[in-house]
Amino acid sequence: MALTNICQPQEMQPHVKTFSQYFAIKVVDEETNRGVSLIQLETVNHRKYWTDSNGLVAFHEPGLMDQHVFFHVSGHGYEYLKDGFGYRGVKLYTISGGEAEIKVKRLNLAERLYRITGQGIYSDSLKLGRSIPSNSEPLKAQVLGSDSVVNVVYGDYIYWFWGDTNYARYPLGNFHVPGARSKLPTAGGLLPEQGIDFEYFVDDNGFAKETCKMPGKGPTWIDCLMLLGDNQEAQRIFAIYMKVQNWLDIYERGIVEFDVEKKQFQHRMVFPKDQMVIPRGHPFLHQVDGKPYFYFAGAMPWVRVPADVEAILNPASYESYSFLAPTSSNELPDVHRDANGNLIYGWRKDVPWADRKMIQRLIKVQKIVEEEAPNLLTDTESGKLVMTHHGSIYWNAYRNRWIMITTESSGSSYLGEIWYSEAIRPEGPWAYGRKIITHHQYSFYNPKHHPMFDQQNGKVIYLEGTYTKTFSSNDYPTPGYDYNQMMYRLDLSQPELNLPQPVYHINSADRDNYYWQVGTLANDAEAKLIFFALDRPRSGTQAVKLGSTTIHVNISASNDDKCLTIPLWRWETQKGMTWQVGDIDDTQNTKLVGHVWPVPSHVVP
Repeated sequence: MALTNICQPQEMQPHVKTFSQYFAIKVVDEETNRGVSLIQLETVNHRKYWTDSNGLVAFHEPGLMDQHVFFHVSGHGYEYLKDGFGYRGVKLYTISGGEAEIKVKRLNLAERLYRITGQGIYSDSLKLGRSIPSNSEPLKAQVLGSDSVVNVVYGDYIYWFWGDTNYARYPLGNFHVPGARSKLPTAGGLLPEQGIDFEYFVDDNGFAKETCKMPGKGPTWIDCLMLLGDNQEAQRIFAIYMKVQNWLDIYERGIVEFDVEKKQFQHRMVFPKDQMVIPRGHPFLHQVDGKPYFYFAGAMPWVRVPADVEAILNPASYESYSFLAPTSSNELPDVHRDANGNLIYGWRKDVPWADRKMIQRLIKVQKIVEEEAPNLLTDTESGKLVMTHHGSIYWNAYRNRWIMITTESSGSSYLGEIWYSEAIRPEGPWAYGRKIITHHQYSFYNPKHHPMFDQQNGKVIYLEGTYTKTFSSNDYPTPGYDYNQMMYRLDLSQPELNLPQPVYHINSADRDNYYWQVGTLANDAEAKLIFFALDRPRSGTQAVKLGSTTIHVNISASNDDKCLTIPLWRWETQKGMTWQVGDIDDTQNTKLVGHVWPVPSHVVP
């Protein structure tokens, strides 16, 4: 952390440009030198200011100009240097027309870029006469704030839809799905690091119009936005709609189709009240035996449907990836286990996916234990269990894996912690994860990775989420930012995102002996998951050959991850090389190769 133009510790002299009543304060990431949005500056008498999406504050406070003023500096995922008394802040000379720059250290693995929706995204920049992205407006379509986003690429455009949306003219706004479109960067739109130029669908009053008002009491929400067709056939956009009452009580679900010309969703189907399998979450396409399916991410990708119109409109076509047994009553269903007591998963149409409420009930009656819950990740830093809430999953070419961006349920902020994980199949194993974003006593729920913005073959990805005090027990909303969408950028090449990958012991018909494979599995292989190891080198690891497969193991149990790793042993037998993990009784003829990660209890071996 540092300041520019320092004349004494924690003090800055301004550089005067053209006259302005404002004193410009810019907060930048010390690593990238990019302005950081959503950084709070607070005076000793508790006047608070937040940087705009350029990282700027236009300061002009009668009585606090032309003198030294101390500013406490804070922000989610960023910190400023402590002084000798423990204060994180800086003393600035606040002369009109002057400016100063503060450098902050980023703690998050993801970099916060800008606010996507709402009024005054570049408010301070405009006051200071600074440059902003093209076509940025102080207030677009009268939108002050919007809940969770869904989007889809259609032609040269991205179509965006949100949940409940605040209006400038009155506290009650649009509760029936506002929408907009923006050009893809490849079709002349802004680059994702610059911003998003929304073309809102508006009503006669200039406010974002209701694109999906379905009959019935309460708001209409949509989820599971699906694009069918390609360049060779007509494309169609479908979504799941929900009717909501009493805030979070969903009393009806169905299918709607978006009319691109009318910019309006049309009703297509209602799910039966007793529908067993309910899709939830951002969908992604995946081929199964040559047939395309939509998988729905939810807390995990536990629901799918064939990617064709007939199947989408047929409630009986939806399947859940479940360990539950069918039941004909309202009683809690039983669970499937193998001879070793492991849960047996499979794609079924006659049982629901185990949501959080179902999991809690199963744990309570001891049909499963907490460590077996299917919506868990294991933290690579501490080894603690992380319960996933909602997120997105897409294929990533850079990692050659499916990657998950998800919210943690009941984390250090109830819905404000965002995690990254990888898997070789949509079904998993989703085993280990790493926290990439944190928000102190604030929510950042329903995060979504935008694969259409991926850069460098997926090495750099972009994701957004809803920044709101809702569910956070925080009574002080951040002015301007609350109940809006924020964009982050994540570099997947960071060493901290080198996560343990599954290592299998395989008996294949076309090989004489057992062999090992990390990550991807052959379809005809009989495989047993033994442990997890790294597929890339990093500090504190060494390469180990398992037959023709190379893995990377920790040299010692004391490693940067601070995770509870287990030893990997090797010894020679008459049949060849033998490997074993964990504690062993006789180490006389064995060699300790290194330390690897165990198979977590929530992962099916």
